[in-house]
Amino acid sequence: MTDPQPTPQEFPTYRVQEFLPSFLLGWGLGTLVTFAVRALADALLTTPCEGRTLLALIVPLLLGPGGLAFTAVNWRRAGRAALGLGLVVASLLPALFVGARDIAVLRGSGCAGGYVVLAPAGGDSISSVTLRVGESRELTGRIGGFTAQDYPGEFTLSGQGSAAGIVVTLPKTTARAGEVFPLTITVQPGTGINTYTAGVQGRVVRDGRTISADGTLEVNVRPAEVK
Repeated sequence: MTDPQPTPQEFPTYRVQEFLPSFLLGWGLGTLVTFAVRALADALLTTPCEGRTLLALIVPLLLGPGGLAFTAVNWRRAGRAALGLGLVVASLLPALFVGARDIAVLRGSGCAGGYVVLAPAGGDSISSVTLRVGESRELTGRIGGFTAQDYPGEFTLSGQGSAAGIVVTLPKTTARAGEVFPLTITVQPGTGINTYTAGVQGRVVRDGRTISADGTLEVNVRPAEVK
């Protein structure tokens, strides 16, 4: 006599009357948590920059994975599963939307920092370049992450390599936000065969605070060409 086969579990049926109220409850709880955490943080954070990026990201990161995990554990219980899905939706709207807006404000105010885009003239941005010993490469830089409207002043430019043989030459010493400026990377004779970095910085002082934009390029040095 054979044992009876276990009946396979069927996928549960969610009725709107049961699903929708729990879903709205989950979304409402997620929205309440979002703005409650923001209100508490505004009361505790005394500086315009410190801790703001974490504040913008932590609620979506908690509600999204947390809601998915809660839904997965309770997927056969329509009410609880709907509650978890409501938390997931709240992690996107309003939590992620508000967080993205806050990060944009932070970047515009200089709290999130800026960056320098390095590229060949007229080309796309690059992260590395290969040069032979004694060779130079002309590139361009552009200060990003800031707008000329918010930062009408000029950024002071500087550049350096991670080794003495890696030289960054900047014909211009200042540039405005979004302005393209030329630069040259040179590998001086006698530089060892290795991988180095070259950095370009732009700095401006605003309201007594130094704001920076940084860019880094990997320089792969190869042996000099034998003629």
